[in-house]
Amino acid sequence: MPTLHKLTSAETAHNMGVAILKYGLYPRCRAQNYDNLQNNIFDWKVMNPVGLAAGFDKHCEAIDGLLNLGFGFIEVGGVTPEPQPGNEKPRVFRLHEDKAIINRYGFNSFGHQPAVVHVENWYNKLSENKRGYVGVNLGKNKSTLDAAQDYVKGVENFGPYVDFLVINVSSPNTPGLRKLQAQDQLQTIIKAVVEANSKLERENKPPIFVKIAPDLSESDKVAIATVVAARDSGIDGLVISNTTLSRPESLQNKNKVEVGGLSGAPLRQMSTDLIRDMYRLTFGRVVIIGVGGVFSGQDALDKIKAGASLVQIYSSLAYEGPPVVEKIKKELSELLKKEGFENVSDAVGYDVKEDKCATS
Repeated sequence: MPTLHKLTSAETAHNMGVAILKYGLYPRCRAQNYDNLQNNIFDWKVMNPVGLAAGFDKHCEAIDGLLNLGFGFIEVGGVTPEPQPGNEKPRVFRLHEDKAIINRYGFNSFGHQPAVVHVENWYNKLSENKRGYVGVNLGKNKSTLDAAQDYVKGVENFGPYVDFLVINVSSPNTPGLRKLQAQDQLQTIIKAVVEANSKLERENKPPIFVKIAPDLSESDKVAIATVVAARDSGIDGLVISNTTLSRPESLQNKNKVEVGGLSGAPLRQMSTDLIRDMYRLTFGRVVIIGVGGVFSGQDALDKIKAGASLVQIYSSLAYEGPPVVEKIKKELSELLKKEGFENVSDAVGYDVKEDKCATS
């Protein structure tokens, strides 16, 4: 929340922002609905493609307050099975001039037990007029040796209540986590998660997404695409992307030297390029959620045309506050009309399809 930035540290401001939303102290936004932003994905009728990325509501405490901001969907967490404190403070740093954030939280989590209570309470209050879709980002504990079992616990505990599940194998702040993106390890995790999902006692099983890093080699991209795009993989989508360990030369703020994952405007093009690559490599078979540096309707449209069906924000919410949600929606709706797209779904992967036509 921008006002809080002037008063306190980045992490304290973050926690205060979550508390304000949790206790309903922020007025409900007058969310506008735009016909050209509505889209059917899976069995969802998404009112708009603008969502909240994981990491804001780590403990799943402020679901109602976040949905009141006008998001089409939100992703809460990441949550680990057992409580863990994360890394030592300070572990979050603002880069104001760069519209960026560096964090090294390290999956600080209260664990599944309290988070499931919050999610179940939200689920039990649901009416037929659903305001948005809710997913949970699943992490593994730092000390866990069998990563697949941590993700399975997440499916078993949250799967009965949420609309989608995200397997986070790409946080840069948990030692060894990104190695789980390797083909063999990823296949092992996916097999276990999909099997657990199939056993949930609900008719419509929650779609499963895998969240990947932006710092991937070409061979990494091909390996991940091969796994998730296989027709029997059981994976429904990708979240692209997590934070980056790279540091663009353009960074101005002194905090650029801090260790951790970089998010915000400097990640924008890197994540958009990866969306385009993965959309092409997966032949458009999986739903992509694009995240990284979305501050405007143009940023959102760039990711959609690269192959994202949905987009998420985080840093722009921190820097510009809740009004940024309606701003992005309004700008995106106007841009779609200006570029001749009848509906947002018509723009998904447009640039990739155009490139293919140009080279064929």
